[in-house]
Parts: sequence; C-alpha cells; structure tokens
Amino acid sequence: MSNGSRVRITVRAKPRAKTSRVARADGLTVDVSVAAPPVDGAANEELVSVLADALSVPKRAVSISLGGGSKNKVVDVEGLDEGEVIRRLAHASSKKR
Repeated sequence: MSNGSRVRITVRAKPRAKTSRVARADGLTVDVSVAAPPVDGAANEELVSVLADALSVPKRAVSISLGGGSKNKVVDVEGLDEGEVIRRLAHASSKKR
C-alpha cells in the first residue's frame, strides 16, 4: 500500500459518541466521534477503523503514533499524500449520518 509517503494528522477523539464518524476536519486536524468507550483499546481500534474508512485505505495504513491513552492523538497515514488526506477528511466530515 505504501508508496513511501506518510502523513501525520492531529486527532481529537470523542469516545462514547452516538455514532462513529469524522465530525470535523480542518486541514490535518480532525475531531473524530467514536461510539466505543475508552476501555481496553476499544476506542482506539474504532478510531483507526473510522479514519481508514474515511480515507479509503486499509486499517494497516493508519496507526496511532502518540497519545494512545489520551483524547488528543497523533495518527500516521501511509500511502497517501498530504493533499489527498486533507481532501478525503474534508469530504468525510461533510457527510451527515
């Protein structure tokens, strides 16, 4: 999957939300609502899944680099350039669920 590119995004996770989705995107800074509670890594797993879905990449291309135990995280995305990540996140945040 990786074409040698990695993009780092800043994420504010909001666990125990009604639905899981990209709630807001501002460039490479996003708020992600996650329905799972922050217990036993469940919220982190769901966060990775939501971002992978929003970016149309496999889950293995999305990894939490910093802040695994915090609401504020740094996430690496492999295989897309910065412009494409920004475009896809903006598109995902504009969807109403």
